[in-house]
Amino acid sequence: MPRTPMALLSPADQSRLRALRTMKAIALGALVLMAIVFVIAFALQGRYPGLGYVRAAAEGGMVGALADWFAVTALFRRPLGLPIPHTAIIPNRKDEIGRSLGEFVETNFLASDVVRTKLSSTAIAERAGEWLQQPAHAERVAAEGATIATAVLNALSDDDVRDLISDLAREHLVDPEWGPPAGAWLARIVEADAHHCAVDLAVDNIATWLDANGEAFAGLVSRRLPSWVPRLAHRLVDDTVYHEAVKFARAVQADPQHPARIAIDGYLARLADNLQNDPATRAKLENAKSGLFDSPRVASLAADAWNTAKNGLIVSLADPASGLRVRAVQALIEVGERLTTDASLQNRVDTWVSDAAVFVVDRYRHDIASIITDTVERWDPAETTEKIELMVGRDLQYIRLNGTVVGGLAGLAIFTLAHALIPGV
Repeated sequence: MPRTPMALLSPADQSRLRALRTMKAIALGALVLMAIVFVIAFALQGRYPGLGYVRAAAEGGMVGALADWFAVTALFRRPLGLPIPHTAIIPNRKDEIGRSLGEFVETNFLASDVVRTKLSSTAIAERAGEWLQQPAHAERVAAEGATIATAVLNALSDDDVRDLISDLAREHLVDPEWGPPAGAWLARIVEADAHHCAVDLAVDNIATWLDANGEAFAGLVSRRLPSWVPRLAHRLVDDTVYHEAVKFARAVQADPQHPARIAIDGYLARLADNLQNDPATRAKLENAKSGLFDSPRVASLAADAWNTAKNGLIVSLADPASGLRVRAVQALIEVGERLTTDASLQNRVDTWVSDAAVFVVDRYRHDIASIITDTVERWDPAETTEKIELMVGRDLQYIRLNGTVVGGLAGLAIFTLAHALIPGV
């Protein structure tokens, strides 16, 4: 009988314990009943010969009951505390039972062909799609994903993330030389005349600015003239410079072959060549790059960008009505709809799941099965006995009860055949 106090057992185990005790009482009651019948029949069979049959049945019932009691009890403990060999099998062979169970599961359940056959007969993608396309389920998945993502973001150290970003930026942006790839990129742009749009945009902006800011030229040149030059000449010079600037911008706008445009083309072509082949130009670019990335303001900007992104994500993940959560739910519903309608996608997903499961089973099935072995080995022998007896003990008591009935019938049959076949008995 389990030694764990009733109050410490789970509700299910408490129910099993009550059922076990009831069946033990019934099996014991059957044995006692057979013993009483045997005593009465034995005492009165001389007066009533027919009671010999009853005595034989009761005797056989007692033998069957005692034999099955011994067999059932020997599984869990030593009958009557006697050191009889091959008794208390479960507590004495607990570790071996655990290993055998682990090997059985590993061999018969964690085999790649068994897993693949089972998964191939299950429409995994279609079922998942049917479940996922329901808005309530998609919202649940999105909520669980948001919870996990929030936990990950909160667990991340801001200093570690900033250091990681800095290390990645230095490895992939700062340390590699920019000159040759930038020069090659610029050369391709110039060869394809792709820079003309940028030149047009710049010229248009300059022309627009000149039209709106004529007063900015007041004194731009005249303040550098000698003091003896008349004031009227000052104004004339400034106006002349302004109008020539406007005329120049208009000319560049109107003429695709303007010398200024050709000069820009030549400058960009030379710059592209220098970035690839001129050490001095490449060194200037590298110095400018290093100065930019090593600037404390840039480092502070990167830290602020991470903090802003992190806080924004946490707020969006926590709000079911945020754009991020809403779009995530919509995306999950769309995925579910595709999984239920797209046969090729279903086949790919099912194949991927089967391959992944088979890979895991082939690679880790011994480790998975060892969970059973290791768990059983950690159990206390008495605790193991209690657990198993609670699970199967009630059914084993039926063996005792059946043994009583079968023993009684066998005793009656033997006694009857003996009287029928052996004269004078």
